[in-house]
Amino acid sequence: MSERNTVIRSLHDLGLAAWFGGSLMGAVGLNGAARAVGGTQVTSARIASSGWAKWAPVNAAAIGTHLVGSSGLLATNAARVATQQGVAASTAAKTVLTAAALAATAYSRVLGKKIELASSSDPEDAEKAEEHPVDTDKAQRQLAFLQWTIPALTGGLLVLNALHGEQQRPEEQARGIWQRAMRTPHMPSMAHMPPLPDWHRTQH
Repeated sequence: MSERNTVIRSLHDLGLAAWFGGSLMGAVGLNGAARAVGGTQVTSARIASSGWAKWAPVNAAAIGTHLVGSSGLLATNAARVATQQGVAASTAAKTVLTAAALAATAYSRVLGKKIELASSSDPEDAEKAEEHPVDTDKAQRQLAFLQWTIPALTGGLLVLNALHGEQQRPEEQARGIWQRAMRTPHMPSMAHMPPLPDWHRTQH
């Protein structure tokens, strides 16, 4: 492929890098720092929730950037997906991981907002928390699990992205296209052709 797609590839990679890096840093650094300096469980939850809330708009922008880049790359590589053996499978796997990472990110934000309201010292937030009571211990356990799940899923996307890069090498494209062509049904060979009718044999 001689065509360059620098802009959409940059959107894809930068968005995914921020999504993965931000989620990993939050799970390791932000949550760890909140536990270290918070003193109490409520204070730690308040610090962590505040940090995640500040990151949320940037994370949303990173995810949107990545999805735009992914859509662009899929459109430009549609022919390879259809004709090169293995590309469709890796693309499907990437789609599944992306959907799972999006779901985990969205649900973690919902849980984080509930914990933020429950641990807030603001009277208005306390009233909102009373309207929608939540088991904070259970919510925090679920949130901790999701906050580690997100970097695991986005890390898997980075691995698949590396695989896609390998599949774009000229020799890999040629091999994949040949393998796909060999799997495509062909016209029957002469050995499997039905016998010629008698009238045709008599002509020779």
